[in-house]
Amino acid sequence: MEKILFYCFAGILLFAATMVITVRNPVRAALFLVLAFFTSAAIWLMLEAEFLAISLVLVYVGAVLVLFLFVVMMLDIDTSTLKEGFTRYLPLGLFVAVLIVLELIAVLGAANFGLDQFPAPESSTESNTKMLGRLLYTVYVYPFEIASVILTVAIVAAIMLTLRPNKRKTQDPAEQVKVRSTDRVRLVKMASEKRQDGKDKS
Repeated sequence: MEKILFYCFAGILLFAATMVITVRNPVRAALFLVLAFFTSAAIWLMLEAEFLAISLVLVYVGAVLVLFLFVVMMLDIDTSTLKEGFTRYLPLGLFVAVLIVLELIAVLGAANFGLDQFPAPESSTESNTKMLGRLLYTVYVYPFEIASVILTVAIVAAIMLTLRPNKRKTQDPAEQVKVRSTDRVRLVKMASEKRQDGKDKS
């Protein structure tokens, strides 16, 4: 039964991943990506990696992908321009896809990524969260720190790229709070004039 569930989830995951890159509507692609994340979380639950499964659902599905979906729905994306370049870049995309599949087979093959390469821990009382944290901050501490620095640089670069000079007139609340009445209102005193009948003009 476990193998049947694994192959079912794996088939759904492959279908959802294929639809993400082939569907032309960005909103539908984001929804298929939600399905792919949920299916990956189910596979991780079968592998007894509950922490990774919950993190995938909470972080990616619950935060990142929902935000991405709202941004895509708010933007007025012209799908006609996307359809025009699909056939032009199809051979290059297929070549890159085949190359990625070959790399995954070479890296995730049974000889390099089997259960014999990663035996079960001796202490079964520890949770997978504790074991994952121990490996992450001891054995893989340098790759973890390098990845965090790269992500920080990417965030700063994205912020700097989006900071463009705004030529529109904007209001500064700080300057508005510091304003005084003498800066806004000017009282002008004028001498009164008399009309021909001798009465002052009011």
